[in-house]
Amino acid sequence: MTQPGQSPTAEPAQDHTATQIPRPATAGEGAPKLSRRRRAGLLLTLILGSLTALTPLSIDTYLPALPEVADSLGTGAATVQLTLTACLLGLGLGQLIVGPMSDQLGRRLPLLAGMSGYVLASVACAVAPNVETLTAFRLVQGLAGSAGVVIARAIVRDMFDGVAMARFFSTLMLISGLAPILAPVFGGQLMRFTDWRGIFVVLAVAGLLLTLVAARWLPETLPAERRERGGLPAALRTMGGLFRDRVFTGHLLVGGLTFAGLFAYVAASPFVIQEIYGASPQTFSLLFMVNSVGLVVMSQVNGKVLVGRVSTHRIMAVGHALLVLAATSLLLMTTGVFGDVGLVPVATGLFVLMGAMPLVLPNANTEGLQRAPHAAGSAAALLGASQFFVGAVASPLVGVAGEDTAVPMAVVQLASVLLSAACFLLLCRPWRRAAPAAVPTLRR
Repeated sequence: MTQPGQSPTAEPAQDHTATQIPRPATAGEGAPKLSRRRRAGLLLTLILGSLTALTPLSIDTYLPALPEVADSLGTGAATVQLTLTACLLGLGLGQLIVGPMSDQLGRRLPLLAGMSGYVLASVACAVAPNVETLTAFRLVQGLAGSAGVVIARAIVRDMFDGVAMARFFSTLMLISGLAPILAPVFGGQLMRFTDWRGIFVVLAVAGLLLTLVAARWLPETLPAERRERGGLPAALRTMGGLFRDRVFTGHLLVGGLTFAGLFAYVAASPFVIQEIYGASPQTFSLLFMVNSVGLVVMSQVNGKVLVGRVSTHRIMAVGHALLVLAATSLLLMTTGVFGDVGLVPVATGLFVLMGAMPLVLPNANTEGLQRAPHAAGSAAALLGASQFFVGAVASPLVGVAGEDTAVPMAVVQLASVLLSAACFLLLCRPWRRAAPAAVPTLRR
């Protein structure tokens, strides 16, 4: 039976007993076996969470160093923000390649190849002689690092369905949410001992360790008999079918536009907090940490408290209302409607904005993936790529008026969340029961 808020096309998860997180032991099974299963499930959760955390780690550790990068390479804020744009474009393009590839080759091989490329690209960023070279290597870093993001999502779809999938995505957000909490603080402290190049060395080491752990302990969740055939033409047909599904496309746009509001904050906040409001790198890192704590807490409220009790579409509606309220308040404050409000009210508005994100993003991903149970890699690629493409557009827009105003950040945030709410209402149509998706599957 369809759970409230689920797409009625959601199919029960197929029996992949050999590759699923181990089920709880029955009363007749011994404690040692139960303990082993719990440890295996915990390890798998930590690995998938770390793979999804790689993206915010790659971006957020670098944020406190943005003003120094501009000074070191003799360029402006808008040009340095293009290094973030390049990384996001790489993450988007890479997912479109790696996602369908993982449907045909399995999950492990594309993942390990991508992670290895990420390590090499991070080392190259550390020795980049100018901003043009740094931007190029950040693009490569994003292309390679996309493997971790898209394949982690595909693995979750291999294993879970419905409410269980939504809850597991929220669990992953708890782990991956630690990255934006710790990364800017860590990056700010690293700046006491090294320059921005040292940050990329640390990212290379982290990527290498994660690659070794995944190679040793991550199982293959897509057996050979379930892999797709037909090559690139068939993969493109599958993606075309997904785009023709109005409900899938609606959730894709909701996720992408909401992420644009999030990344407008990520790209602009180092300059807004430090240059406009005069905070130190350490104070910026602390505020960023507080906002990220709000994101993590709300992700757990979504997964542990709301999902299964309240329909995901109702949760998303409340999330959109909070996003619009926060973004509107930020625009009014940054344009001076309330006078010179100072840092605390602006930081409060950003906190509410960040806290509302988990009510929309994981649920949009869940509802989108429900539409493509037989093409998880392709669906995960489209959902993820849309977020990074739209985020890549939002990044340079927040700096178009220079470093002395926060208005562009607030404008981009409000426009993004309003468009997301419009797509949610017009395409997802949460008050109606969705028709079954007509998505062609690849020839097996």
